[in-house]
Amino acid sequence: MKAVRCEEYGGPDRVVIREDVRAPEVTDGHVLVDVAAAAVNFTDLLFVANEYQVAADLPFTPGSEFAGRVAALGAGVSGLEVGDVVHGSVFNGAMAEQVLAPASSVSRVPEGLSMAEAAAFRVTYLTAYHALVTIADIKPGQWVVVLGAAGGVGSAAVDVAVRLGARVIAAASSSDRLRVCADLGAEAGIDYSTEDLKSRIKEITGAGADLVVDPVGDRWAEPALRAIRWGGTFVTVGYAGGEIPRIPLNLVLLKNVTIRGLELRTWSQRLPEETARARAGLAELVAGGMRPLVSETYPMEEAVTALSRVAGRVPAGKVIIRVGEDVQ
Repeated sequence: MKAVRCEEYGGPDRVVIREDVRAPEVTDGHVLVDVAAAAVNFTDLLFVANEYQVAADLPFTPGSEFAGRVAALGAGVSGLEVGDVVHGSVFNGAMAEQVLAPASSVSRVPEGLSMAEAAAFRVTYLTAYHALVTIADIKPGQWVVVLGAAGGVGSAAVDVAVRLGARVIAAASSSDRLRVCADLGAEAGIDYSTEDLKSRIKEITGAGADLVVDPVGDRWAEPALRAIRWGGTFVTVGYAGGEIPRIPLNLVLLKNVTIRGLELRTWSQRLPEETARARAGLAELVAGGMRPLVSETYPMEEAVTALSRVAGRVPAGKVIIRVGEDVQ
């Protein structure tokens, strides 16, 4: 089968396209999917560079998020049938004509989503929903600050928070990216490349933010934490800014702030009931018109370009690699 392959660690330009990759064999408890579309996430770049917390052994196929049709079911799998339109997540392997995924990581696509939207939806929107609802139990009218708000997880968090009635402050690196967030319903925007993040959050909210969702880390995490109200919540979901921040714990103590980590792969494994509730909640929002922001799509042959665009933090929303024919 054809697949994107990483055969040596490095930048996006190191990946290659191979047409003789062995297709995965169906195993118990797993689902084989004919991939139509795969999303590009920042974690894919970390895996290719061998900079993620868990290494992917060479050679491997990048990609953790996909949509397609069920080709075969392993023993013990229930609730799905061959031909079902599904989306799912894996450790790696999505940027290929076929992917094998644990049945618990695959679900039917909510009605109304295209294949490209479905590939862009699962990881980012589940992450956003867990941060906002499962962890923070966000309420209408509360202030939510989203860092990296025009990126994949960020735009999903803005979208979900607005639809749940929260007052959203989008923080991003340019006025163009903030306009994308405004279109999603963000009430206010902060360009943290030119504005002081802490002072602007306090200026907008008065008492401080109720919740910060942070997929960026780096030098922006601490000022955002300092701008949380007493008893607020900070959810760390990634470090797209490059550096893992070191937070002075006295800030947590003095304000009785809750800091929670959210890594979707292990959450889905350890908290299946919460994940099922999140999927149901998201399906309701999709029925109400919610759609992920897909900004760019590329054929598999242009995977280097797709990865490079995400590495340069150029697109807003999600970048999709087209694998099958029925991608809109």
